[in-house]
Amino acid sequence: MSTKNTSREQLGSRLGFLLLSAGCAIGLGNVWRFPYITGEYGGALFVLIYIGFLVAVGLPIMVMEFAVGRASRKNMGAAFHALEPKGSKWHVFGCFSLIGSYVLMMFYTTVAGWMMAYCWYIGRGELTGRSPGQIADFFKAMLGDPYSMIFWMACTVAIGFVVCGMGVRNGVERVVKYMMFGLLILMLALVGRAVTLPGAEAGIRFYLLPDVDKMMQGGFHGLFTVLNAAMGQAFFTLSLGIGAMEIFGSYIGKSRSLTGEAIHIAALDTFVALMAGLIIFPACFAFGVDAEMGPGLIFVTLPNIFNSMTYGNFWGVLFFIFMSFAALSTVITVFENIVSYFIDVWGWARKTAVWFNGVLLFILSLPCALGFNKLSHIEPLGKGSGILDLEDFIVSNNLLPIGSLVFLLFCCQPWGWNWENFLGEADQGKGVRFPHWLKPYLRYVLPWIVILVLVQGYINKLF
Repeated sequence: MSTKNTSREQLGSRLGFLLLSAGCAIGLGNVWRFPYITGEYGGALFVLIYIGFLVAVGLPIMVMEFAVGRASRKNMGAAFHALEPKGSKWHVFGCFSLIGSYVLMMFYTTVAGWMMAYCWYIGRGELTGRSPGQIADFFKAMLGDPYSMIFWMACTVAIGFVVCGMGVRNGVERVVKYMMFGLLILMLALVGRAVTLPGAEAGIRFYLLPDVDKMMQGGFHGLFTVLNAAMGQAFFTLSLGIGAMEIFGSYIGKSRSLTGEAIHIAALDTFVALMAGLIIFPACFAFGVDAEMGPGLIFVTLPNIFNSMTYGNFWGVLFFIFMSFAALSTVITVFENIVSYFIDVWGWARKTAVWFNGVLLFILSLPCALGFNKLSHIEPLGKGSGILDLEDFIVSNNLLPIGSLVFLLFCCQPWGWNWENFLGEADQGKGVRFPHWLKPYLRYVLPWIVILVLVQGYINKLF
């Protein structure tokens, strides 16, 4: 690890910190997964269960990431070195920050490219007048074109690293802040349009009306499925475990308590996820379209709906700009995590780190971009799977829960940073104090919940 003493940039405002952290948390899963499972598993009742798990599982670990970052003033790769007890080996987990961020971006840049591509295609009217089958064929053709996939992926990588090259305050903070404001404005405009469509009421009822029967369908096994879905969504939605939140903790001052800041970020993340459902389900029900989960919903179903709406191209472009902002805010913040690793751990200059990683990420993202065409014969997780599925599995089902477990143990156990040190950092400044009485739960219960998430991920994938 480099011992080079470099001046460290700081964020310009509290609002910048909140929007940056929220931008990292708010991703594509908020838009296409959360609304679906909410409607499928009990509406408002599922939301309440999800919020319960968010508070019990996600929020404490987020506060810990922020605390490690703010106390060390370093990226995760160097933070454990700075805070660990003398002679301990916590620093070996610092590489999770770099590995996790690389693997996440190896497929996320491709999916983000799809969003920007659809902004272009819908804006040009290339989907106008097409039948549902033709729109499905258009999406397949886009995935099957390696040059198109590489081009839009490259655009995503270029945007991310250009912004990071401008610096923390003048680049990352400023751009993501505007993106988040834009995302919220676009989202509210789209919600306003969706809920006023004729027949939208049925979609709203399906989405949010409490439905005990949906939750209990299948008896105990069905209830376990609902609880597992809520816990998984609450855990993964905040992008914890690879230092993506930790880095922004290292860029802020000590004027505000970290628990209060984490609550604001989690609330904004949940708000966006809920609003996404108020865009999708009223529109689907208004036009009699099944709301299927995943890419099919975004790239096949919704374009059909836009084709049926007055000024459909306009609303379609707005929706995919909204989606692009959600994706790019995550890309930029994770890219910053990568760049900061090279700065903090190895003492690189920012511009050198940006250029090196821009080229490297482009190369590393090629397998996913080609996984739908030239490399489609590679099925690493069984028939029908692709390179994207493998990379997603590595991050979501391995690195995120293991990294979260590391932060949890490091902050709570006496052989780590220790509980008192964590509390002292988390409670500095004005705002909500971290509940001191949670110590037994965080030491002896939450680690097993995280392990359950890890094991359940393997069960869901392999069986």
